[in-house]
Amino acid sequence: MEKFYAYLDRMKFIKRWQLMRSTRDENIMEHSHSVAVLAHALCLIENEVFGGHVDAEQAVLFALYHEVSEVMTGDMPTPIKYHNSAIHGEYEKLETLAVEKISSTLSEPLRSALLPSLLPDKSSEEYRFVKAADKLSAYLKCLEEIRSGNKEFVRAEKSIERSLKERKMRAVDYFFEHFIPAFALTLDELEGL
Repeated sequence: MEKFYAYLDRMKFIKRWQLMRSTRDENIMEHSHSVAVLAHALCLIENEVFGGHVDAEQAVLFALYHEVSEVMTGDMPTPIKYHNSAIHGEYEKLETLAVEKISSTLSEPLRSALLPSLLPDKSSEEYRFVKAADKLSAYLKCLEEIRSGNKEFVRAEKSIERSLKERKMRAVDYFFEHFIPAFALTLDELEGL
């Protein structure tokens, strides 16, 4: 019996933003989907608008699986995870061990084929786009919460926006200019465009 996909199905039970009051809970399964869509969008923008050469399909795979370890570790809040380099380094080791344990439930050749997407090359251009998409997903969550009247996310929104701008990625800047404004629209306003 192989358990890998049963583990992945449990991603829907792992909540994000645990230290903050949210108007709507978000789990790592829906977050991973959001990051995959946004990574694909950023790669398309980079390639089609700016003539780049990022492997969009690889980035989407990295994004789909980027939170797999949290099935075992839970979602470590960002302020704790990045409090200092020692904590971050040890947590990265724990994440790798969790991914290795979960992936060990796959038989060969599936494990060998999937492992590069589960433990990506963090120095790759595709991974850089996934990290930007991960931040962008968090930014969109902040906008959603603020639109719902939740001031709990105001500081996070400003911090995440600053972090995204500091990346100096033209695809991110393009997304902000061309797509972010529509996230403030209601369904009726979206349909009226």
